[in-house]
Amino acid sequence: MSAGQSPSDVRDELIDWVTDSRRRLLSMVSDLDDSQVLVPKGANVNPPMWEIGHVAWFQEKWILRNLDGRRSLLRDADALYDSFEVFHDWRWDLALPDRCETKQYLDSVLEACVERLSSMALSERENYFYRMTTFHEDMHSEALAYTRQALRYPAPPLFAITPNEQVHPSLIGKDVEIPGGVFYLGADPKVDFVFDNEKWAHPVEVQPFRIAATATTNAEFQAFVDDGGYNNRDFWDIGGWAWRQRAGVDSPRYWDRNADGTWSCWNFDQLTPIIPDHPVMHINWYEATAFCAWAHRRLPTEAEWEMAASSEVHSGNAGKRLYPWGNTAPRLEHANLDGRNRGVIDVNGSPQGDSAFGCRQMLGNVWEWVEDRFWPFPGFVLDPYKEYSAPWFGDRRVLRGGCWATRSRLVRNTWRNFFTPDRNDIFSGFRTCAV
Repeated sequence: MSAGQSPSDVRDELIDWVTDSRRRLLSMVSDLDDSQVLVPKGANVNPPMWEIGHVAWFQEKWILRNLDGRRSLLRDADALYDSFEVFHDWRWDLALPDRCETKQYLDSVLEACVERLSSMALSERENYFYRMTTFHEDMHSEALAYTRQALRYPAPPLFAITPNEQVHPSLIGKDVEIPGGVFYLGADPKVDFVFDNEKWAHPVEVQPFRIAATATTNAEFQAFVDDGGYNNRDFWDIGGWAWRQRAGVDSPRYWDRNADGTWSCWNFDQLTPIIPDHPVMHINWYEATAFCAWAHRRLPTEAEWEMAASSEVHSGNAGKRLYPWGNTAPRLEHANLDGRNRGVIDVNGSPQGDSAFGCRQMLGNVWEWVEDRFWPFPGFVLDPYKEYSAPWFGDRRVLRGGCWATRSRLVRNTWRNFFTPDRNDIFSGFRTCAV
């Protein structure tokens, strides 16, 4: 438990988190009709009806069944919702409960989880599993946001309309100098909760490097597109070129070229002109590395990214920050998180969230691809949720930093997201390093 928090404070925080997470999850589907929650088979997304049922099953599995030994509240729950036994393509063929029954299952599981938390002494084990299941639910809420984007559904009703953005001096095109040295990559054991792939901090030798102060913008990426970058084999590795030919694309996902040669992009169900100083989004790892080859830049390594985000300028190994701005929990002025703006903001925004070296928006706005494959850190040990990381090692690439739809309680400098290099439905962008 966090230093300075009493057991009752932690209990109250967890009750608030689990109920808030469920409100967010349900808000992601509350306005959808029956056909929309059972999307056509073949979409590279989960049926939302299956996804919300899976969240209830996961919470029940790890809290009510794992901690208390209870039987499931839903008959055949494992056969319906165990994501490692029910393959993706099967999820359309299941005899799922209807919306009313699914909602009842969600409500019953949540009520039982809150009731037991309210009436018992909170142990470290209890604390761990309540946090793990809440963060799992937060991740699925974000997944439902990009599902709605992929299907061109309206923006989720919870999210606010993007406000007018303040104007800040531009950092676009500027690099910051990072001196390098021995850096401890990964999480500190004193942090209250981390997933197994963040464990534990270990020394890595980092050479001095220069990293972009901001994520790559729409305008910067458009220059690559307009220069024929998608059709120039020289900029793509073997896997990327095979993906580009298979996908038949010549621009980012959700971009449409207008008759006058300008570009618009889909933001949920709205087609609007691209905003030059917003970060380019829905870019996969192949596209990011092709842009780098064209621009004579490169993606940062994981260690470089985390060093730029978390190191103090003159601290050696001693001053690693939990967040770019310090160790205080994220607030609105620090980062674009929690879906507050219904999308990305200008890459120059949120200067109060800068890292010690002056990198902006390293948390929030868009996930950022790094060079590395997803591998375990030295001494890796499986956590109880053994399927979280281990099945994906070597197959995926790493992203850092969270996005506009990520919950602020979930993300930190050491957080490692991971997807296959062809995934461009997620809210992903990138920043570059000098070669």
